[in-house]
Amino acid sequence: LSDSIGGSFSASSHRCHHKQKHCLPISQCGALSISPLLFHPHTKGSQIIMDTTQKAVKRQASFCNAITFSNRPIVIYEQVRLKITKKQCCWSGALRLGFTSKDPSRINPDTLPKYACPDLVSQSGFWAKALPEEFANEGNIIAFWVDKKGRVFYRVNDSAAMLFFSGVRTAEPLWALIDVYGLTRGVQLLDSEIIPPDCLRPRSFTAIRRPSLRRETEDTRLSVSLCDLNLQEETFHVTATTCPIPQNSLNSQHSHLLPSQLESDLRFHHLRGPHVKILDDQTVARLEHAREERTLVFTNRPLRINETIFVKINKSNAVRTGTLSYGVTSCDPSTLRPSDLPYNPESLVDRKEFWAICRVVVPLQSGDILGFMVNSDGELHLSHNGAGTGMQVCVDCSQPLWMFFVLHGAVTQIRLLGSTILAERLGLSTPSSPTSTPNSPTVLCSGVSDPILSTCGSGPLCSSISGTAPNSPISLPESPISPSVSGPWGDECTICYENMVDTVIYSCGHMCLCYSCGLKLKKMANACCPICRRAIKDIIKTYRST
Repeated sequence: LSDSIGGSFSASSHRCHHKQKHCLPISQCGALSISPLLFHPHTKGSQIIMDTTQKAVKRQASFCNAITFSNRPIVIYEQVRLKITKKQCCWSGALRLGFTSKDPSRINPDTLPKYACPDLVSQSGFWAKALPEEFANEGNIIAFWVDKKGRVFYRVNDSAAMLFFSGVRTAEPLWALIDVYGLTRGVQLLDSEIIPPDCLRPRSFTAIRRPSLRRETEDTRLSVSLCDLNLQEETFHVTATTCPIPQNSLNSQHSHLLPSQLESDLRFHHLRGPHVKILDDQTVARLEHAREERTLVFTNRPLRINETIFVKINKSNAVRTGTLSYGVTSCDPSTLRPSDLPYNPESLVDRKEFWAICRVVVPLQSGDILGFMVNSDGELHLSHNGAGTGMQVCVDCSQPLWMFFVLHGAVTQIRLLGSTILAERLGLSTPSSPTSTPNSPTVLCSGVSDPILSTCGSGPLCSSISGTAPNSPISLPESPISPSVSGPWGDECTICYENMVDTVIYSCGHMCLCYSCGLKLKKMANACCPICRRAIKDIIKTYRST
């Protein structure tokens, strides 16, 4: 395989420094007798799955190892047309497109690198570049081609042609190179077209793009990272004042925090607070108002039991104080109006549905990934950058629950990355605490004024709220004890940690408080047991016999 990837390659530039000798013929009428353009059936990345027609490919996992080639050489001015069929928002970067003078049939698939950029383009006979992320939306049709001068152009849908890069050697046959990378998870080859050169009016790659093709995102910098591409234009010099983290490196970091398979059907619901904007196919929520009021956003469907939802902090402001709040509710967002969403989420306690809200207390920075999971026992677990932080609150999982988020403080933008049922991937499983029976009222504390009693949840800063919940027959659980109980009288109050436990909570039967804290807790609105979160109907002081 002297010409394959496993051979010896020059470490110098991959551009052509020789005068082009000839071009493949082209019909002036635009019609050639050539075979259909398909994907090469054998030479492809290890993550590529191809359909039987050889026209559609999909990356089955990860963000890389998805390089593909055409099954035959392309013709000069032949437009390779692709439709993006699948997008996965948890990665950075998008399609890498280009050409190669190496016959894919002579390339051993096992020698294909992870990335087309920079791994392949640093070798002789390969030319490729990344498609800007704002064009990598599902349904977009991307066409790219090379002219007789070795310049590569591309267009998106019906937009004007734009110069992509140059330096391709057209004196020898060229195969199309397509790396299904990052955001782009699936593409389909459409029928190629050959357009006469006088029909094309390309623009510079650095020209201002049409407003209809712009994407409203937080990231205004060029999506092509020069750190990854190792590519400098000869005609159009693209310079960067700062060098961001390369996309390959960033994705590699995220791949350690995310499972290999992520479902991408989860979106933000169209109902939202008026001070929040939903972007990028309803996967991004951005704070649009400095007052930080009415910033509720919901998921578009209920959570599934043991489903882990991954959320990325896209933007944070270290100057501002506060953090992200989150919770679950039995209220279907479709039944609400924007005017129903309050300025203060805790006022949702006045509604009849089940509501529970907590706050992330660990400092959050841009790029952090949070995982949320509700298990079959009704325990809501949180992870931060792959590290489980334990149970945050108990919820009533006997009814459908939608997740919601409240943007305020330092967190100004979040992105839904996807979900998976493999909760063990992030080590979210922790020893369970006693929980309520499936149909029992799960009422969570709210409106706490006592600084000691304000942490009624088992997780950090669990300021949960709830309205009424379905009633159930009162029954005392068998031997209800606190997880830290070592004996009936030998433990401390779970609130003050000073006095001995001497009080039983009715009706759950848990014995975890001193009488003084029990009285304070009973007087609170929607008072709940610190262990199981069931409503407190009364407290009973007990006495030890001597």
